[in-house]
Amino acid sequence: MSAHNWLEPLFAASQMRAIDSWATDVAGVPSLALMEAAGEGLAGMAAAMAPEGRIVVVAGKGNNGGDGLVAARLLRAGGREVDVLLAGGSDSFSGDAAAVLARLGEPAPLELGDSAAGAAAGIAADATLVIDALLGTGATGAPRGRVAEAIEAVRASGVAVLAADVPSGVDASSGETAGVAVVANATATFHAAKPGLWIEPGRGCAGRVSVLDIGIPDGAPVEAEIGLIGDQVLELIPRRGVHSTKFTSGRVLVAGGSPGLTGAPSLAALAAARAGAGYVTVCVPASLSLIFETRLLEAMTIALPDEHGEHTPAGVAALAAAAAGGHGGALVLGPGLGRGDSAVAFARALLGALSLPVVLDADGLNAFAGEPESLRGRAAVLTPHEGELGRLLGVGAPDVAAARLRHARDAAARSGAVVVLKGDDTLVAAPDATVAVSRGATPALATAGTGDVLAGVVGALLAKGLDPFTAACAAVRLHALAGVHAAVRHGGEGVVASDVVESLAAVRG
Repeated sequence: MSAHNWLEPLFAASQMRAIDSWATDVAGVPSLALMEAAGEGLAGMAAAMAPEGRIVVVAGKGNNGGDGLVAARLLRAGGREVDVLLAGGSDSFSGDAAAVLARLGEPAPLELGDSAAGAAAGIAADATLVIDALLGTGATGAPRGRVAEAIEAVRASGVAVLAADVPSGVDASSGETAGVAVVANATATFHAAKPGLWIEPGRGCAGRVSVLDIGIPDGAPVEAEIGLIGDQVLELIPRRGVHSTKFTSGRVLVAGGSPGLTGAPSLAALAAARAGAGYVTVCVPASLSLIFETRLLEAMTIALPDEHGEHTPAGVAALAAAAAGGHGGALVLGPGLGRGDSAVAFARALLGALSLPVVLDADGLNAFAGEPESLRGRAAVLTPHEGELGRLLGVGAPDVAAARLRHARDAAARSGAVVVLKGDDTLVAAPDATVAVSRGATPALATAGTGDVLAGVVGALLAKGLDPFTAACAAVRLHALAGVHAAVRHGGEGVVASDVVESLAAVRG
């Protein structure tokens, strides 16, 4: 990904087909040699996962099945007991897959029958490992027929699984699982990782992912649109110098708060400061301002007109004046805002009154439910969880969870903003369809308030002048590392959001 060299490319199925074609047609690498190399790597991983005992290879008729057949032959040559089960007749194999099937030798492969239960019993009997070579990167949609039965058999067997390239039933390009899918302990993927191995729900099916070199040379003229966020992105965050001041280090406004929800804007403000912002101002309902002035020693507080502790449109002019007067380089809108009519009206009016880059989070997003297009030109970064993104798009949270990549891209295209869909596989989607994927961090971040922390970090990096996509990616990586640091200090189950705030400075360096 030439525009973002801190992203490790993840190639979708169509891009991998193009790379394979380039390798054979232009670079002159025989396709059979690629299959042999893939099978050799697969066999090595299988032997390491199961140093002894019977191994079962479950193979489909395509190239993925061919990879599994090569692995079976090489494992047998190394003295291992290997059975091969074909999800279909041997006469259905063609091309390179047929060639390696012919080389398999004895014992001959067995064909899976109609009884999944019987197949499962056959797999489980004395087996220590199953190699899943049913469906490859080109498969889409729900598995059908014998392949679906074979996947059910593998799942029911209870035996450890090594997937070839991608777990069968997982869409390699998106991570979606339209039907039943193999849940692997590990995946040996070839040449480069695929998006579906890092994006839920596919990520949860892949287990430990290892990328194996199969002899495809560098230089394929294929550009990835999706990539894993690398630590190099942190090097782009501007640092304070000897001539820096609190004003030049980044000025952040945080607007939010309502009765019972004073913690969220406080966490966002503290996170912005710990992420390097030099001047943080919290704009809160006047009747609650004492809470914030007592709690936030390092932040300024602006008390805005309110009704029963809730923001109202009457506060927009004062906040806009504060922004124009030098308090803000970026605005974080939404933490703890509440969903009352006056708060919603405040959020909608405020976005129309400011020209600052805006991070729209939590109830700030809920104020625009069903209207992502209304955010075009008004918000820089949206930071929803699945429920909030579902409300913004007018779909259910389970729909978002089942197709995270598709919905993140849809929201970015329709809103014109960078969308940060939170999760351990946090996705950062740009309007041009570029997507960055978090490598994951720790379950310790699954606690209330960590989303407010992330919003504050994004605000700080926007205020420092980073473009929205880079700011969001750097914030996601910084937030993930802070979560790991906090988990080491406090134990994964004991982490609270303020621990993550305290860890930001330590991991930022």
